[in-house]
Parts: sequence; C-alpha cells; structure tokens
Amino acid sequence: MSLADQPSEVHKREMQFHDVWARTAELDSQAVRACFEAPTAVENRFILRLMGPLQEKRILDIGSGLGESTVYFALQGACVTAVDISPEMVASTLRLANQHGVEVEGVVSSAEGLNVPAGSYDFVYVANSIHHVEDRARLFEQIRSALKPGGRFFSVDPIEYNPAIQVYRSMATEVRTPDERPLRFADLNLVKRYFVNVGYRHFWILSQALFFKYYLIDRIHPNAARYWKRIFLETPDTLWWWRPLRAADELLTRIPLLRWLAWNMVMWGERP
Repeated sequence: MSLADQPSEVHKREMQFHDVWARTAELDSQAVRACFEAPTAVENRFILRLMGPLQEKRILDIGSGLGESTVYFALQGACVTAVDISPEMVASTLRLANQHGVEVEGVVSSAEGLNVPAGSYDFVYVANSIHHVEDRARLFEQIRSALKPGGRFFSVDPIEYNPAIQVYRSMATEVRTPDERPLRFADLNLVKRYFVNVGYRHFWILSQALFFKYYLIDRIHPNAARYWKRIFLETPDTLWWWRPLRAADELLTRIPLLRWLAWNMVMWGERP
C-alpha cells in the first residue's frame, strides 16, 4: 500500500479525519449486508440492479471507508480493489474482509491520483466520496482510465440543493470534514464530458423524515451518530410509517427541479 501522489492540505485533513474514525470504529458493528440489502439501502439496491451479476467481475471501490462495500462485492464473487486516502481505513477494510473470509486488495491513494492499473476494471464504485474530492475533473479522468472499454462507474453522493443537508452540516461538525462539497448541476455536466450513456437518479425527499425522527423523537444529536449509517439498522417493523413516504418519493424524484431537493443522487456512466 502506498500513497501515489503528494498530499495537498485538503488531502491531509481528510486523511487525518478518516484515520481517527477508522481507529475508533468497531468492525463487529459494520453492517456489510444491510448496507446493500436493508429496506433503507435504496441507492445501493438500485446500483446492484444496474450492475447485474458480480461473479468474477473486477471492481474498484474508491473511498472504501471501513470496507462494507468492498467486502459485500467480494462476498458476491467479485475481485475487488479497495482505495482510500486513509491508511487506517484501508487497514480496516482488509481486517473486515478477513473477518468475512474473503480476500481483497487494498491501496492507499487519493482519488485524483489512483495508483491502480489502467483499463483493468469492469466497474468502479464511488460511494459518498465525490463530495470529498477537490479536483473532480481529475477524479473522472482517473475513473475513466481505470475502467476497461465498456466498463461502467456508479456513484452515490449528497446534493448541495437539499435544505436539510445545509442544516445538518451546520450541526454535524464532528462527524464530517470541513472541505466537503455536495454535488451540484456542474458535477453531472462534468461526468458527461468523460463518459457515455450517463444516467442519474435521485433518492430521499419525503423519506428524509427518518432523519428528523432521529433528532426530534429519538433525541439523537447529529454529532452522536452518523445518520447515514444508522439507517441500515432499521427493519421492516420499524419502518411501517416510512414506507408510504418512500413510495411517494418514487414519483417526486422524477419531477424536474423538484428532484434536486433530494438528499442523494446516484450517477453512472460508461467508458467509450
């Protein structure tokens, strides 16, 4: 594992923050399957449908974090390379993989300077990572280079125009980094410069009420728990009231402009 490029000040802050997170996280509590199979894992369930069978696919997981997605893909029979700017996060991913009985590769690298073989991957998966990246044009160049011709990338990230995101960011100062920039229209337009067959879908408008419940009813401060992780602990029994809101979002997220008030956006595209 080696850091391929000289880290910028932003890179250093991101690395330090995520190293601390990795050192304090409990691997036994990482919900590997729930992150893709829970009722609230709407983005990842959608991405899995687009990917299709993963057996023997080569997948590059950029911003792998504690390793839930890397390990999940490996459990489906994929050959996975986990990349993260944080050495501690990569180490956590390798430990989690060992805990689940799968082998994965770990690479410490910034997203803008991927230290991976060019033209090698069927899929690139980027979850909650683009909004941490400074030079997004360089990131998409690197993703395109890593993919095989005809290979596809899939990403999921928060959207700048969601008013709840702005309130949350002002409160959750201890569980996020100061340099994060959620996605804007310009980021989608940038993707279209580097990939063909680009698509996108929005998620969570009314269904964001689950986050309000955590704060207003459960009295959990945003600094006390990462809401975007907590959602995977929900079960069908606890979500009886949430399901109608999720169903309404199926319609609302298809309405131009209104859909940009959603929490997250999934993007995908293909290397020519």
